[in-house]
Amino acid sequence: MNGMNGMKPSAKSELFMQWGYAMYRYRKRVLAVWILFFAGAAILAGQVPALLKDDGFTPKGSESDRGFHLLQEKLGVPPSSLQLVYDGNGKDLTTEKAKASIAKSLEPLKSLPYVDTWAFVESPRKESARAAEIQAVNVALKLEVEKVLEKYGEIQARLTPPPGMNVYTGGAPALLADMQKASKNDIAKAEMIGLPIALIVLLIIFGTLTAALLPLIVGVASLTATLGITYFIARQVALSNFLPNMVTMLGLAVGIDYALFMVSRFREELRAGREIPDAVAVTCRMAGRSIFFSGIAVLIGLCGMLFVDLSFFRSLCLGGILVVTISVLAANTLLPALLGMLGRHVNSLRVLPKAWSERGTTRRFWERTAYFVMRHPVVLALVLTAALTAMMLPIRGMQLSTPSGDVLPPQYGARQAGDLAGQAFDERELNPLQILATAPEGAWDAASVGRLRAYIDSVKATGGVKGVRSVLDGFPGLSDEQAASVLSEPSLSSPGTGKTAAARDSVLIRVVPESDPDDRATDALVRSLRGLDRQRLDVHMTGGPAYRLDMLDRIQDKLPVVIMFVLGVTFIVLLLAFRSLLLPLKAVLMNVLSLGASIGAVVLVFQHGFLADLMRVTSTGYVSATVPIVIFCVVFGISMDYEVFLISRIAEEYDRTGDNERSTAEGMMKTGSLITSAAFILIVVVGTFIFTDIEIMKALGLGLALAVLIDATVVRVLLVPALMKLLGRLNWWAPGWLRPHGPREGSDPLL
Repeated sequence: MNGMNGMKPSAKSELFMQWGYAMYRYRKRVLAVWILFFAGAAILAGQVPALLKDDGFTPKGSESDRGFHLLQEKLGVPPSSLQLVYDGNGKDLTTEKAKASIAKSLEPLKSLPYVDTWAFVESPRKESARAAEIQAVNVALKLEVEKVLEKYGEIQARLTPPPGMNVYTGGAPALLADMQKASKNDIAKAEMIGLPIALIVLLIIFGTLTAALLPLIVGVASLTATLGITYFIARQVALSNFLPNMVTMLGLAVGIDYALFMVSRFREELRAGREIPDAVAVTCRMAGRSIFFSGIAVLIGLCGMLFVDLSFFRSLCLGGILVVTISVLAANTLLPALLGMLGRHVNSLRVLPKAWSERGTTRRFWERTAYFVMRHPVVLALVLTAALTAMMLPIRGMQLSTPSGDVLPPQYGARQAGDLAGQAFDERELNPLQILATAPEGAWDAASVGRLRAYIDSVKATGGVKGVRSVLDGFPGLSDEQAASVLSEPSLSSPGTGKTAAARDSVLIRVVPESDPDDRATDALVRSLRGLDRQRLDVHMTGGPAYRLDMLDRIQDKLPVVIMFVLGVTFIVLLLAFRSLLLPLKAVLMNVLSLGASIGAVVLVFQHGFLADLMRVTSTGYVSATVPIVIFCVVFGISMDYEVFLISRIAEEYDRTGDNERSTAEGMMKTGSLITSAAFILIVVVGTFIFTDIEIMKALGLGLALAVLIDATVVRVLLVPALMKLLGRLNWWAPGWLRPHGPREGSDPLL
């Protein structure tokens, strides 16, 4: 990893070298600023999860979202509600005595000023003995979901089930409250598992405790600083409660990786006999510059998420951009300052014999691997490409859906409430489609009522509809004129439910589908109903199935744009970096293979249940629609990072020797150990999320860990060198306008 001597530094490299000298000169001040910054951020970081009151999955501005707000405006539908689900533990809870006991136990809750109304769920029950042991109560609240979260502790304190019963709280506010709790637990669990394992790996790499602790310090500092900044943003903007998990995952992984490159280069420069100020400067010039452009590569991938108009993706993108930016900043400020203060003491506190850290054995391993690949390029290229393609096959049957209560493990109340309600009631009845039909004239008359009845008849005649209910069901014998007079009342309740179902110019139509709420057939039904002739009425469709479809459409409609943006920008950046046409094209295709294989594995585990028990995950029968995009955007940047590290070394050797085969082998020998070490640490950190509570983060942890594992081993170590050998001098071909005049940008030794 030498190669700097005798080379004329570029202007950009010279800038990074001067930066290194500045960091050494002001090392005490830099460290003091970071200590103060860290102390302040640490105080605020723990408060961030409580400020994140949005799951991020609401398709704001969609028909379903507009419909829900119109229901509030026109019919006074409460802005939020809770569903209390009681388990009788063998007792029949459908009797009047049991219901009276439950009603009495709710007196403390009903006295709260923000509790609006409550009612027992009257949906049809399933025919089983277990169904009779379960009772449910809907509690309407006068507060928005965000405000309910602030009062959630008070609500829970007022809930005391009757003797012999258990009560579990469900509904959107309860789900968000439990996700906040799970998110906080997940962060602590990931740190408790990931950091000790990362320390062990770093001890094996460096052999000394001092050097091993430096990347952990940078990783924790980057994470804490990011959460501290997020505190101020979250007070002004609604952010997804998944943001801290993303920040923890990326912050520790990227922060530790970047610091690993810096510490490795600094120790190398010390071994080469450089003085400490020069060693710091050269480290910033080479590794620091490399980290800077690596951060840009990761940011490009993260920005792909901005194309999807959902708060979930915007929040994760914001968190990712902040933590990667701060990780790059810490690696180029805090770490050089620490290295300057430690100097040669960076090799102190040795815990492993020095011989274990020598590079000779490692270099021989990579040399043998490189020349093995060179001897069998065709076989390796065909076999590995076929294997990775086979791992992608499950994607063909991938079922995407939106997260619900089953993203939480069974011990959380919101998950238990949903599971129990599903055992007792028909989920189709609990989650109907809701259509708000409004007379365009501002009031009902005979003509508009006739059109309303024609519209309802067309809804009933649509395939896939199990039942249709509206306030008109209570007046079957009335003429259009008489019905118009009745509908002009300030408000009308739906027969049997007591809920407002019409008010002056609006009527609520409830549609129960034949299929389950998250079934593709229900998606097709929503599309069919939206395509009906609306009879000149103002019609808005909302409800759980409509929300789900609108969210899926936003993701699926923008998925091609996200892919083309990330692939296109990646190709252009690599094209300009390496001045070659085939190298960036090959890099993009290799990334697609590794990503496809990892997403295929996620489908096997989470959709089909393969190894689900071993990984302690719930096989939901689908993959969260958010997971593929997040894996794609995060891993593509990191994969490009590793590609740049490897190809830069190969390009350097090729510019010097003109020998493609030798250059490929030398590039592997000089970067293989560091890339695999960095990848292993990243795998350890993101892989710990497989053992956390939230299913989405489990899927992301598995997908990211597998993608990096495949990319840093199978792809970078075997497939890329095999293709380099097969393509020979074509690797370096470029049109005349693109050919480099002098050394390539990537030919400076990056590490």
